[in-house]
Amino acid sequence: MYEGMTVGVVIPCHNEETQIGSVIETMPECVDRMFIVDDVSTDRTAEVVEGYLDRYPGRIRLIRHERNGGVGAAIVTGYKAAVEEGIGATAVMAGDAQMDPADLVDLLDPVVLGEADYSKGNRLFSGDAWKVIPRVRYLGNSALSLMTKIASGYWHVADSQTGYCVASLKALSTIELDKLYPRYGFPNDMLVQLNIYGFRVRDVPIKPVYGVGEKSGIKLYKVIPTLSWLLFRRFWYRMGQKYVVRDTHPLVLFYVTGLFFTLVGFILGLLQVIARIQARPLSTPTTILAALLLISGIQFLFFAMWFDMENNKDLK
Repeated sequence: MYEGMTVGVVIPCHNEETQIGSVIETMPECVDRMFIVDDVSTDRTAEVVEGYLDRYPGRIRLIRHERNGGVGAAIVTGYKAAVEEGIGATAVMAGDAQMDPADLVDLLDPVVLGEADYSKGNRLFSGDAWKVIPRVRYLGNSALSLMTKIASGYWHVADSQTGYCVASLKALSTIELDKLYPRYGFPNDMLVQLNIYGFRVRDVPIKPVYGVGEKSGIKLYKVIPTLSWLLFRRFWYRMGQKYVVRDTHPLVLFYVTGLFFTLVGFILGLLQVIARIQARPLSTPTTILAALLLISGIQFLFFAMWFDMENNKDLK
C-alpha cells in the first residue's frame, strides 16, 4: 500500500525464466499484489514464478494464458484481475527487468495524489537516453511518439512505446479493455482510449534500462508500418468518438478538408512534375491550383491540430 492506496503491478511474461526472478525480488514493498501473466511461455517461466509463491504469500497471483495473445492481451488480463480485486493504482512492469523498480514511486505519485488518472514513464527526458537506448530504436521511438501525439490527442506526452505506467481504478474500470490492441501497439492504443474518455495523463521521467539480459524480438521494419496503420485507424476512431458521437467540434471538418486538399494538391503537383520531366508543356492554371490546394490543405491541418491541442490542454 502507498499513501493509503492499494497498489498492484501487472507483469506480462513470455519466456522470461532468466529475468522474472529479478523482477519479483526487487519489487518495492509498497506493492500489495503482483499479477504475473504467463503468455504461453515455452520455457520455465511459470515454474520459476511458482517457486516464489511460498516466499511471498498473498503477494503473487500467477495467471496462465491457454494461447499466446501478445503483450497487450497479457496486460489486459492483469488489468481485469486488478479491477476485480479493487486495486486502487495498477502499474505495468515488463518481465524482462527492463524497468527500474526505483522509478515506481515517482509513477505512483500523480495517480495516488489525484493529480492524474494515468502516469507513464518517459525515458527521453534523461540526457543519457541517446547514449543508452540503441540508436535505431531511439529514432523509431521518436517517430512513433510523434504519430501517437496526433492519434491520441495527448500532445504533451512523449516516449509512447514505454510500457512502464500506472493507471487508476477509475480509468481501468471505464475504458473498454477488450478493444485494446493486443500486441506491441498496446501503449499507443491505451492513450487513444484514455483520451476519448477525458482522462488526465502525466509524463514522468524514468531511467532507461538496457543490457540486463533482456532479449528483444522487436523488428522495427515490421513494427513501424504496422503501428503507423494502427495509429491512422485509431486517430479516426478517436475523431468520431470524441468529436462526433460524444461532442460536436469543427476540427473534424478541418482535418477532413485539410487531408483532401493536401492529397489532391500533391497529385496535381506530381503530375506537373512528371510533365516537366517528360518535356511536355505545363498547365499554368493546374500549377496554381496545385499550389493553392497544398498551401490551403496544410493550413487546415495545422488549424485542426491547434484545435485538438487546445481541447486537450487540461488533460495533463
